Amino acid sequence: MHGGKKIWYFPDGYLPEKIAGSGMEAHEALMLFNPSAEPARVILDIYYSDQAPNKNIAITVSPERVIALRLDHPADIGGVIIPPLTQYALRVSADRPIVVQFGRLDTTQVNMAYYGCMGYCE
Repeated sequence: MHGGKKIWYFPDGYLPEKIAGSGMEAHEALMLFNPSAEPARVILDIYYSDQAPNKNIAITVSPERVIALRLDHPADIGGVIIPPLTQYALRVSADRPIVVQFGRLDTTQVNMAYYGCMGYCE
């Protein structure tokens, strides 16, 4: 028996502003872990407070692998551009149980902050 769930929700997306000359690049990332022996077909939906959602972004996670999707890199999320400082939420749906974690690196102050969380899952 493998752990994980098929549906995950993350309500607090808000890409931090990038600061020129910072030693680390501000970003948010979504880590997807597939503990099974079969590929996981994943669908990512992005919801906003003031615009229509971006839905049905297809991602495949290889068996027994983890991938990190940089949410500030459109190539990682089907070409979608999430503007910095825009409130958004995520729904991650998979055809088999996976484990998903969300993280944010904020470098807008000298004492940078890293925030990581597990989402609500079903």
